[in-house]
Formats: sequence, C-alpha cells, structure tokens
Amino acid sequence: MADDGLNTRGGRNSGKRIRVLIAAPSLDILGGQSRQAIRLREGLSSEPSLQVGFIPHNPRLPSPLGWLQQIKYVRTVITTLYYCLSLLVTVPRYDIVHIFSASYYSYLFCAAPAILIAKLFGKRSILNYRSGEAEDHLQNWRLTARPIMRLADVIVVPSGYLVDLFARFNLPATAIYNLVELDRFSYRERRPLKPVFLTSRLLEPLYNVGCVLRAFALIQKEYPEAELTVAADGWMRPELEQLAADLKLKATRFIGRVPFDQMPEMYDAADIYLTATNLDNMPASITECMACGVPVVTTDAGGIPYIVKHEESCLMIPKDDHVAMAEAAIRLLRDNDLAVRLTQRARADSAKFTWNAVRAEWIKLYQKLASDGVSEAASKGNSSTQSQPSESSARL
Repeated sequence: MADDGLNTRGGRNSGKRIRVLIAAPSLDILGGQSRQAIRLREGLSSEPSLQVGFIPHNPRLPSPLGWLQQIKYVRTVITTLYYCLSLLVTVPRYDIVHIFSASYYSYLFCAAPAILIAKLFGKRSILNYRSGEAEDHLQNWRLTARPIMRLADVIVVPSGYLVDLFARFNLPATAIYNLVELDRFSYRERRPLKPVFLTSRLLEPLYNVGCVLRAFALIQKEYPEAELTVAADGWMRPELEQLAADLKLKATRFIGRVPFDQMPEMYDAADIYLTATNLDNMPASITECMACGVPVVTTDAGGIPYIVKHEESCLMIPKDDHVAMAEAAIRLLRDNDLAVRLTQRARADSAKFTWNAVRAEWIKLYQKLASDGVSEAASKGNSSTQSQPSESSARL
C-alpha cells in the first residue's frame, strides 16, 4: 500500500496541508523514473504546506504471496491487480495524485489506472509523462493514450520538446525540468583530458550503443591507450559484446547496470561521455555529466537539443553517425581548452535542474490544483443547495 514515510511535519489532519500522493516506480526498478521520484519526494518532504505519500507502480506482495511475483506473466497480472487495489484504498485520502508515466504498457498498467481511479474519486491528477517514445505512443495507441490522458487535470513533461510534441496531438502540457542534485556530483575540470570514455545507456536498440562501439574503434586507432566502460545492461548485451570482439576493441569493459548511488564515482573516473541514442527526451545521464564536468558527445535526438547546445555545452552529432562521434571525441582530446569551456558552461546551465530552481513550479501547481478542487467542490455544494426547494415552495 502507500508509504507515508516521507510525510512532512505534523500529523495527517494538522493545518490545511495539501495532500499529494506520488505514484511512481520504486527503486526496485532501477531507472530514470524511480530516481526522479525519490528526488522529488526528498525535496517535497521539507515543505510544511504539503503532506506527501507514495504508492509504487511495482508493489511487493505480502510475503505469503511473494512467490507469485517470480512467475513470468503471472507477476504482471498479480502486481497490477494489487497496485489497483492499493490505489482504490489510498487515493481517497489525498487531494492530488501525481502520476509518473513512461509509454506503452508501462503507461497502460501504471499511469492509466491511477488517472481513472483519481477521476472516480473526484481527485485532481497530474500525469507526469517522461518517455522519449511519446510520439509513437500517442500516434499508435489511440484507444488508451490520448483519451485517458485528457482525463488528467494537468500533463507535466520534463522538456520543451515534449510540450511541442504533445501540442501536435492537441494535448496541452507544461514543462518542469527533471532534478539533478548537484551536491551528489563532484565537479572537476579535466586537465589534461585523457582518453577515458563512459557510456551508460541501456543495451537496447533505441540507445544505439553499437554506434558508440564503432566510434570507439576509430578512436583507438588514434589513441591505442583509450578505455571505454559500458555501465549498463539489456537484452542486447551478448550481441554488443560480440561486436566489441569483432571490432577488436581493447580496454572495453561491460560492467552491467550500476546503482544510482555509485554513478558519481563512475562519472568522476571518466573524462568523456558518449551517447548515440536515436530517441530520447531529457536523459539524466547528460544532465548528470553537466553537473560533474564530464564533456559530452551526443546525438541530436529528441529533446536533447532542448537541454544542451552544440559548441556551447556539448558536441552534438547526427544520429547513427559513428564517424562523426569519433571525430568529435578526438577533437575534445586535441583541444583541452574547448573541453573545459564546454563543461564550464554545462555546469552553469545545470543549475536550472536543481531543486531550488524547480521547487516553486511544483508548489505553485499543487496549490493551483488544490484551489481549483476546493472551488469546484464549493460550486457543486452551492448548486446542490440552490436546487433544493424552499420550505414554502415545497408546501405549494
């Protein structure tokens, strides 16, 4: 059920605090959404005007039934049913339901039920949509995507890219940036810049890690001592490891997925970050590199040009162009002043992703929704009172 462990000061019924329920993946699912959810909860926990609860998209079943979550397919059905039951029990105790969402089945099984149940109980809802695959989702899942999204009171996305994209489908959206905790990432200038590379995108077709490997093969021809760490996992890992072998790459390590609390060490050990994604929104890996002082070579996919600029805070290349990626990386190695200039600007720009920068936007949104809810309830109450016949008219 819902976790109220991050509630703000005071008891449940004290004052006139706005009660916000966050529905998002827990850290049992290691990824961008779960990390953003914990960051948001931590930030909101110190707000005296709010009472914050949490309900995971992926709840753990009570121990006697936990074994069911080990069975493929069965776990999806059982977890979804238990999640919906948790929503039905918990949503009535809150004013606003803040729903994190990805695309496709994640949206269908996690976000859609929360929107519908919030509507059922007359609660305000925020759909906090975060997927770079939004265009395909909105275009091809017409029965479940747009109609249910329109039931949410507000759609919030992390970048202007998704605001523009949602507008094409007549879905108004508001942009509030993802959070980066600068105090968790140590900034340093890389002088001299060494050929030590990092990539941490999932090993799936969307993120095109094969392009990074092909670029690294060209880099190693110029810098035989170059190193590459692939800090991620995915179903393509065997295929990509074979590609690395076929390219005869040296000093290339596939270390699997790295827990979030260990990522600052990974960034600190790297001198250049490479990402060849074909589709994206606001990748946390780039904003975290901005905070750490790691120069970034990235494709111009999706929302990335909305958060970094070519020749200002990164080097940007066309999608699926490993030659251009290698040339950009070699350019950084040959021009240390350029690398430092890019990272200094990126670090300054990363301030807009901090809690201090986005806090007021979330608080203002919650207050507006809560105020609208009170006004609507009062309006319904007045309408109901006015519709009752007076004692004299009743007698007549």
